[in-house]
Amino acid sequence: MSFINICRDNTDPFYRYKMPPIQAKVEGRGNGIKTAIPNLSEVARALGRPAPYLVKFFGYEMGAQTTFKEDDDRYLVNGSHMQSELQDSLDGFISKFVLCGACKNPETQIQIKGKGILQKDCKACGRITEIDLRHKLSSYILKNPPATTGKKAATATANVVGGGKTISEIAQNTESAEVKKEGDDDDDILTKKINAEAAALSTQTVEVADDDWAVDMSKEAIEARARELEGLNLNDSQAKVSEFGEWVLEQSPDSKDNLPSDVEIYKKIVELELLDTPETVLVLAQVLFDESIVDQLEAHQGLLVKLINEREDYEKAFLGGLERFLGLEKPELIAAVPKILHKLYDSEIISEEAIIEFGSKVSKKYVPKDVSKKVRKAAKPFVKWLQEADEESDEE
Repeated sequence: MSFINICRDNTDPFYRYKMPPIQAKVEGRGNGIKTAIPNLSEVARALGRPAPYLVKFFGYEMGAQTTFKEDDDRYLVNGSHMQSELQDSLDGFISKFVLCGACKNPETQIQIKGKGILQKDCKACGRITEIDLRHKLSSYILKNPPATTGKKAATATANVVGGGKTISEIAQNTESAEVKKEGDDDDDILTKKINAEAAALSTQTVEVADDDWAVDMSKEAIEARARELEGLNLNDSQAKVSEFGEWVLEQSPDSKDNLPSDVEIYKKIVELELLDTPETVLVLAQVLFDESIVDQLEAHQGLLVKLINEREDYEKAFLGGLERFLGLEKPELIAAVPKILHKLYDSEIISEEAIIEFGSKVSKKYVPKDVSKKVRKAAKPFVKWLQEADEESDEE
């Protein structure tokens, strides 16, 4: 199942905030007909909102009664409703209760202030915008506030991207505890630069004249400067990477048979000055292949070997891109992971050490944890074969 952009107005294929499209299943007949939403909890998790908020919103918007049992992951809306109808309604929920009113970023949390005031606290731009209290769901939220215990990580970044660091963590020079437990602390070079410069910022005295920063002025100012640093370091590189990915997709919108030649792709990479950017191969892993990936790996062997060139960070980026392609875009191909890894190994695109490390450690850096587990489980037979082959050679 392919994921879609949380903000429908954003058509960028490399937009970082993704969610699964909502599913609808009509049950019953006559007066007892209902529409079940099998994956509502997954969609809610991607949005960083409690699932009951979504089903209640559908009920209010469609004028229908709703029932739900969170423990059973069961969510129903009375009546027969098409998937497209629910998806359109979900867009309304996202616009009103998820997207930041200032920057339109979904990395927000709902907070209740005073008596009957609902706000969206944006972790991307730092602004706090109010939620319209006239909507019936606002009353429901006030009576059933979101959980506030534990770490506040229920945002689109935490739940969809599923790894790395939030901007606020960079400003505070702290890491996600969950990610540390996974052992995936191999930040890319750009992130390390951001961390170092943001850490230096935290020792400075900051004066803020902007009254729009809501709580703890100095802290918010530090976070603002961390975001500015991120922009200075990443915007140019990310823009070029996005331009490169869009260029490849534009050349072959319907079929991988119409892709630019490897020579043309390499020239484009040189033109955009992306030869020293690992994210280049991360993008290639997501745009070069379809169901014929094993044969296509062989066809692009020369290009990939030249770009990756046995560099560890490039190997990790390429494998991460493949993990996104297989886990999010083509989950039906996960069963073919052993064949794919074997081809990468035989073609000397990826080293044995990188494959063993990739297959031995679940990571939330590129995909959600449950997806990463599925990919690692599928990779296990080939990884085991590599490890046993190593042991036999050592004994000899």
